[in-house]
Amino acid sequence: MNATVLKVGGLTKQFVKDDVGIVALRDFDLEIAEGGFVSVLGRSGCGKSTMLNLLAGLTTPTSGTVTYRDEPVAGPRTEMGYLTQSDTLMPWRSVTRNVELPMEIAGVPARRRAERAAELIAKVGLEGFERHYPRELSGGMRRRVSLARMLAGDPETLLMDEPFGALDAQLRHDLQAELLRLWEESGQTVVFVTHDIEEALLLGDRVVVLGRVGRIVLDRPIDLPRPRDADELRVDPGFVALHRELTEALREGAR
Repeated sequence: MNATVLKVGGLTKQFVKDDVGIVALRDFDLEIAEGGFVSVLGRSGCGKSTMLNLLAGLTTPTSGTVTYRDEPVAGPRTEMGYLTQSDTLMPWRSVTRNVELPMEIAGVPARRRAERAAELIAKVGLEGFERHYPRELSGGMRRRVSLARMLAGDPETLLMDEPFGALDAQLRHDLQAELLRLWEESGQTVVFVTHDIEEALLLGDRVVVLGRVGRIVLDRPIDLPRPRDADELRVDPGFVALHRELTEALREGAR
């Protein structure tokens, strides 16, 4: 049994808007084991992004606890990388300089930064674009740079908030395959938030389905064999049965 990396207990988050308290997450509990790939599946507004922001230490819970390797999470930690839905690349930095940023902050020497950035840029398939600026890249290429930049900080755990949601189907497929390859090579832990059932099943070895205010409707291991190919999976009876189960869980979560 792998060690627990992230542990969440009784987590509640309330926002105040126009003097009215809005609960985004209520009494949420979750444990994430080391080396796992956990897909968190839920419809818009169920608290998925709020949960990730709390795990990442970007916001403070109203009540409850978040621990990373038994230490309270009181702010962002270098062991965790976070890839958000929106593009957060620095427009004035080239691809290489964007990828180098986490290493620069960590005080890594310039030569080592350049070597590691070149390695990661090659890994995400962007050789030849090292000197380009974000404005000169397509949306999919910017996602690749963001992925390389997250990996440059050498995090043990990756938190990902619908990172491929805005991409076209083929590009999403390519980046999903890329992410799985990187994960299988690294042994990192991944918490991947999505509203897409097929994506959750293609990527995860466990799927947690959230209903309103973060109520866990279903938490089940996914034993589909790897490597998984999206086209082959669609006709696999095991996949079809799981897809049906998750569809039903999402419906129940919306009630």
